[in-house]
Amino acid sequence: MKAAMILALMAGPAFAGEVRFVDARAALPVEHVYSGGWEHFVGGGLAVFDCNDDARPEIYAAGGTAPARLFVNRTESPGSALEFELGEGVPELSGVTGAYPLDIDSDGILDLAVLRVGTNILLHGQGDCHFEDATAALGFDGGARWSTAFSATWEPGNTLPTLAIGNYVDRDDPEGPFEACDVNELHRPEGERYRPPRILEPGFCALSMLFSDWTRSGRQDLRVSNDRHYYVRGGSEQMWRMDEEPRLLGDADGWEKISIWGMGIASRDISGDGRPDLVLTSMADQLTLLSDGESGYRLAPYTIGTFAQRPHLGDDGRPSTGWTAQFGDVNNDGRDDLFIAKGNVDQMPSNAINDPNNLLIQQADGTFAERSVEAGVATLDRSRGAALADFDGDGRLDLAVVNRRAPMELYRNATEAAGNWLQIRPRQDGVNGFAIGAWVELRGADGAIVARELTSGGGHVSGRSLPEHFGLGAAEEVEARVIWPDGAVSDWQKIHANCSVELWRGQDGGLDMSVIE
Repeated sequence: MKAAMILALMAGPAFAGEVRFVDARAALPVEHVYSGGWEHFVGGGLAVFDCNDDARPEIYAAGGTAPARLFVNRTESPGSALEFELGEGVPELSGVTGAYPLDIDSDGILDLAVLRVGTNILLHGQGDCHFEDATAALGFDGGARWSTAFSATWEPGNTLPTLAIGNYVDRDDPEGPFEACDVNELHRPEGERYRPPRILEPGFCALSMLFSDWTRSGRQDLRVSNDRHYYVRGGSEQMWRMDEEPRLLGDADGWEKISIWGMGIASRDISGDGRPDLVLTSMADQLTLLSDGESGYRLAPYTIGTFAQRPHLGDDGRPSTGWTAQFGDVNNDGRDDLFIAKGNVDQMPSNAINDPNNLLIQQADGTFAERSVEAGVATLDRSRGAALADFDGDGRLDLAVVNRRAPMELYRNATEAAGNWLQIRPRQDGVNGFAIGAWVELRGADGAIVARELTSGGGHVSGRSLPEHFGLGAAEEVEARVIWPDGAVSDWQKIHANCSVELWRGQDGGLDMSVIE
C-alpha cells in the first residue's frame, strides 16, 4: 500500500515518540453515563464544538434515559490541566442518542441537531453556550422514531442545510424487532423553513450516514451504514444519489452491495489519491475501503492492520464490536492514525464481552499498528461515541469517549517529541459560513498535495465542528488553499506551523487569514 501523501510535507524524518495519553476524567464535574435499556443499546454519542468562541471545544454528551449534558471547557492555557464545568444554557433533554453541531441558520454561531428516541430537536445557538429549541420555528418535523444516524450538507441555492436522519428499528411494529427496520428521512428546506421529510426507503436499520463528494465531482451523495443484525437478509449498505429526486444506487450504477453489521463511518484520504477512503465499523471486521481513484472502492488488504476484528487483550476470541471510528494524527508525525470505540451491544454471546478500544498508529509504510495499551486508552467498558479533539489548545489531539452503563472517559494527549502541527478552519460570509462541503488542500515543499473534505456526520451518533487538524512532522511551513463548496478555488496561502487559523473567503480567489486565539 502506498504511504499517505502527507509524508511529503515533512522536512525531515518522521517523529517516532511513543504516543501517551493521561487520564483526565477528574476534569469533568460529574460522572456522566449513557444509560437505558433496549432502546439505548445503540447510540451514546457526543458533539464536540466551540460554543463560546474561546478556541476551547465543549462536549455535549448523550445520556440515554438520563439527561444529556453540556460540559463547558474552562481549561486555562495550552498544555495546562483540562477543566470543565456543567453548562446551564441548554434545555434539559432525555432520550438523547447523539448530537451533531452545525450552523443551521448561518449566523456564525453553531447550533445542535439532537437525535433522540422520540422527537428529534434542533437547538439554536445563542452564543456563550446558550441554546433554545428552534424545532418549530424552522418547521422541522422531529418525528417520534428511534434516530441513530445523521448527516448534513448544503445543496445549491438553499439557505438552510439538507438534513438526513437515519432511524433504527420501528418500535411500533408488533412483528419486530427482526426484519422491522424503520425508514430514513431527508429534510430539505424551502426558503427559511423545512418541508415535510422525504422518506428514504427501504431502510435497513441505519447506524451512521455521511454526505460526501466521494468522486470529487462537486456533488455530495449520502452513504448509509446499516446493522445487518435486524434487517437479517435482503439489505445492504446504501448510497443515495442527491438528484432532485433522490435515487438509490444499484448494480446498474456500478454500486457494489456490501452486507455487514454496519455501525460507524470514518472518512479520510489515507491512500494519497485526493479522494476519501473509508473505515466501516461493524460486529467483526472493521472494513477499510480504499478509493480506486475513479468512482468506486476496493477492499484494503488485511495486512493494512485496521480490520481489528478480535480483541487485542485477553483470550476472548469472539468478534469485536466497533462503533465510532475517527482518524486523527495523534503524534503529529504527518500520518493519520485511527481510534475505534469498541464494546459489546450488551450481553450478546456471539461477540466479545471484554472488548478494548483500538488506537491504531499509522507507520511509515502505510500500515497501522495497535498502540492503545501503551498509550493508556485500552479500556474495556462498552464504548460508543468518541472524539479526537484538541481540548487544551496545545496542538495535540486529546480524546473523549462515551460509554454505555459506565462513566464517560477523557484523556489529555501527553505525547512527547510530537511533530509540528497546523489547524485550519475555512470560513465564508453568508450561507454555509463554516463551509461544509469544502476541501482543504496542503502543499509541501516538493509540491505534493494532501486533500481533506469538510463534512458533517459519519461517526456513530457523534459529530464534530472543529478546525481541521494536520500533523506536519518536521515541516515548519506549508501552503494551503480552499476549494469552496461552489467549486471556486482560492489562491495558495503560506502558513507557518504550530498555530490554528481561520481562512476566510476573500474576493478574486484570495484568502484572509486570522490566527485563532
